[in-house]
Amino acid sequence: MGSDRWEPAAFKVRVDEVLRGFVAEEADAFAAIDSVLAGVAESLEAAVADGKRLRAAFCYWGWRAAGQPDSDALVRAAASMELVHAAAVVHDDLIDDSPLRHGRPTVHVALRGAVGSRPDADAAARSLAMLVGDLLMALAGQLFATSGLPAAYLVRARPLWSLMARELIAGECLEILRTGAGPDTAVSLKVIRYKTAKYTVEQPLLIGGVLAGAGSRLREGYSAYGLPLGEAFQLRDDLLGLFGDPDHTGKANADDVRGRRPTALLAETWRLAGVEERELLRALLGRDDLDSEGLDARELDAVREVMCRLKAPDRIEDMISARVEEALDALHGLDVPTPSAAALTALAHSAAVRLF
Repeated sequence: MGSDRWEPAAFKVRVDEVLRGFVAEEADAFAAIDSVLAGVAESLEAAVADGKRLRAAFCYWGWRAAGQPDSDALVRAAASMELVHAAAVVHDDLIDDSPLRHGRPTVHVALRGAVGSRPDADAAARSLAMLVGDLLMALAGQLFATSGLPAAYLVRARPLWSLMARELIAGECLEILRTGAGPDTAVSLKVIRYKTAKYTVEQPLLIGGVLAGAGSRLREGYSAYGLPLGEAFQLRDDLLGLFGDPDHTGKANADDVRGRRPTALLAETWRLAGVEERELLRALLGRDDLDSEGLDARELDAVREVMCRLKAPDRIEDMISARVEEALDALHGLDVPTPSAAALTALAHSAAVRLF
C-alpha cells in the first residue's frame, strides 16, 4: 500500500504479515526450549491471529499526518501496537474469566489442555495465560525496537511507551477496584479512558506522530481527536457486548453483567432507574450464575429489557455520537494532508460506528 488512498484491507494484510512472521519465529524459538512448551507457543500465535488492526492504523496515520511517507519500517513499528493489544486482551480475559474471544476459547481456557488432568489444571492454565500476556508485551517492545526505523526516531517515542503501559495497567486496576461498587457514570468513563481509549487511539497516534517528528500543536490535536474517539470505541463495545450477536462479536454477551463490571451502560441504567427497577437489578446482578445460555437466559433478557425500557442504550448512543463529533471537529481543525484527514475520518467511523 504505497499510495495515499486509505485501503484498510490492504493495510491489514501488511500488518498481519508482519505479526504472523514475527510471532511465528518467536513461538518456534520458545517451543525449541522444551517440547512441553508447544501448547504455550501455539497460544502466542493464536493471540495475534485476529483483529481489525485499528491500533496499528492509528499509529500509521499519526506518522503520515505529520508529513512522512509510507514506510515498511513504520508498519513494523505500528504492528507492535497490536502486540500490546494482544497482551492486554489475554490479561483482560483472564481477569474477567471470559470464555470466548473472536469466537474461540480464550487463552486461559485453551491452555487447560496443555496442563492435562492434574487437580490444579484450571489454576495452572490461568498462570500460563498470565505469562503468555507478559511475553506478548515484551515482544511488542522487541518488534518496535527492531522495526528498522532510525534509532533517533525510536528514542523520541520511548517515553510514550512507558506512559502507555502505565495508563493501560492503571485502567485495568481501576476496573478491578471499581467492580461491584455503586454504578457511577463518571467513574465508568474514567475506567474507559485509561483502560481502552488511550491505548486504542490516542497513544498509537501520538507514537506515530512523535516517530515522525510531529510538533506540539499536532500532538495536542491528536489527543483532542484520540481521547473522545477512544471513549466512543469502548462505549460501542459495551453496547455490542450485551446487545450484540455473539456469533458476530465472538464474545459471550453476559460477561459484563455476570462480572458486574463498571460499564457506562450499567451506570446510566442505574441512574435512570426507579425504586422497583433498582430492586430488580440488585436481584439479577447479585447472582453469580448469570449466563447467556441455559437457565439464566431469561434473567439476562430481563436486564436488557430494563435497560431498553429506560432508554439507557439510547443514552449511550448519544454519548458515542457526541464523542465522534468532538473527535472529528478536532481533526478538522488540524492542518494535515488531505489523504491523512480522509483516512482518520474513515477510521473514526470504523472505530465507533460498528453494527450489531
